[in-house]
Amino acid sequence: MNPTDIASSVAPLTSSNLSLFHLFLHAHWVVETVMVGLLVCSVWVWAIAIDKSLLFSRLRRSADSFEEAFWSGQSLEELYKTLSAHPGHSTGIVFVAAMREWKRSIEGHARSFAGLQMRIGKVMDVAIAREVEHMERRLLVLATVGSAGPFIGLFGTVVGIMTSFQSIASSQNTSLAVVAPGIAESLFATAIGLVAAIPATIFYNKFASEANRQAQRLEGFADEFTAILSRQIDERG
Repeated sequence: MNPTDIASSVAPLTSSNLSLFHLFLHAHWVVETVMVGLLVCSVWVWAIAIDKSLLFSRLRRSADSFEEAFWSGQSLEELYKTLSAHPGHSTGIVFVAAMREWKRSIEGHARSFAGLQMRIGKVMDVAIAREVEHMERRLLVLATVGSAGPFIGLFGTVVGIMTSFQSIASSQNTSLAVVAPGIAESLFATAIGLVAAIPATIFYNKFASEANRQAQRLEGFADEFTAILSRQIDERG
């Protein structure tokens, strides 16, 4: 866009000219691209936030239900038969993985009970790692939008201010009618960048903390279950 085009496109300054819709339609194409990209990122952030909120809520309820059944005195064999086909949640997956390795080793007449205990620990570690990876999936998107969003908006701000300066130079007029539209466009781009970045940062911190809390809960269960299996191994030994 050359200065002559910029000067000829400057309209009288009215409230309608400074409406958000008008600012978007009459912004420089680079600024429009920045705005559209940030709006898409904002929608993506909220979609991830809703998905993660439902996921962690479901995981908490499932873990509470499983632990209640686990510590109710129900036989581990019965619980394993119930969950073996469809564990359905993180704690159940860790439990089923450990019990499957236990049954394979016992049915195969394992000679080294120390090796059995080590294998069960490894199996649970792998299961926990996979579940944590599933819980942390797409959190990188939130971190990226949260950190890069303001800078992308700032890029749109710089382009908008450059447009304003070009309008001033071509029209040789420093009135608000020339300067305000470009500045308003630039500030609009910055605002959208913050609208995308602030929730992304908040959601990232929230879900990263929740994932860490769930990981600690899984590790605590794994330690307790390892102690139970260790006692049974000692009794068999």
